[in-house]
Amino acid sequence: MNHPHHDQIVLAAEQLSKSFGDRAALLGVTFAVPRGRVVGLIGRNGSGKTTLLRCLQGLAAPSAGRATAFGVDGLSLGDAELARIGVVHQESRFVPWMSGRAHLEFVRTFYPRWDNARERRLVDAFELDLRQRIGTMSPGAVQKLAIVTAICHRPEAILLDEPAASLDPPSREALFTTLFELLREDEPAILISSHQLDDIERSVDWILCLDKGRIVRDEAIDSLQERYARWRVLPAPGRAGIGSGLREDSFVQPWIRSKLVEPNGALLVVEDAEPERESFEARHGVTVDAQPLRLAEMFKVWTRGGAQ
Repeated sequence: MNHPHHDQIVLAAEQLSKSFGDRAALLGVTFAVPRGRVVGLIGRNGSGKTTLLRCLQGLAAPSAGRATAFGVDGLSLGDAELARIGVVHQESRFVPWMSGRAHLEFVRTFYPRWDNARERRLVDAFELDLRQRIGTMSPGAVQKLAIVTAICHRPEAILLDEPAASLDPPSREALFTTLFELLREDEPAILISSHQLDDIERSVDWILCLDKGRIVRDEAIDSLQERYARWRVLPAPGRAGIGSGLREDSFVQPWIRSKLVEPNGALLVVEDAEPERESFEARHGVTVDAQPLRLAEMFKVWTRGGAQ
């Protein structure tokens, strides 16, 4: 990872570990998120994503190491730092008897930089009825209200835990359009935890993947898309078939991450393999049709293993 200048770092962790009794949720996590970067935080259930977000906010005390926002330890964040952070929790808890409008009027009083124009744009884009009491709102409407609450005070760090989980497709589109607008206007650091990998793939510029409490990928999405590919391997013209010439144990190259071999061809997931392609075709008498690999397929490789 190419670390930006230290004064640009907004969110960071250094050898961060967190255990609950004998269960380790995070194990030696180190990363840095500079201003203007959109990071997709991905991982299976129980991989430590929500625990990491809680440590960054000071809602959970590390067992070892540190988590920081604006260079300040999570547990030491004061009003000044907290006013620079916007958070959407996986389950937002608002006062149920308040209307949406009353809620926003109340929250607005705590933030001198509250952007009324941004609030109006978001409420319109989300088609949010602020007259409704929060207790009678649908889960999707509550999620929209949480997003409006989190980003209208022009935060410099935005932490989103499954922000689109309850949103319908048009509202998800409005959310990600809004995030791009925020980047243009304020250049915040944005950390999005989500299981919706298609949304992540088209909306972030960096991937942070956790598996069993450890970081297994910390890399730009563009770099990952260049490095990973799906190879469809077929007999070269004039070959009767590759079934007799290629077997499961024919694919032993270290850059093959997973494989499916059938009598008339094979599907391979490869990493950093393009320089090997020509010699591979010549050696095995095959042709290779290379296609980009989707993030969801990369994720399976990182979190389930595969051919090494």
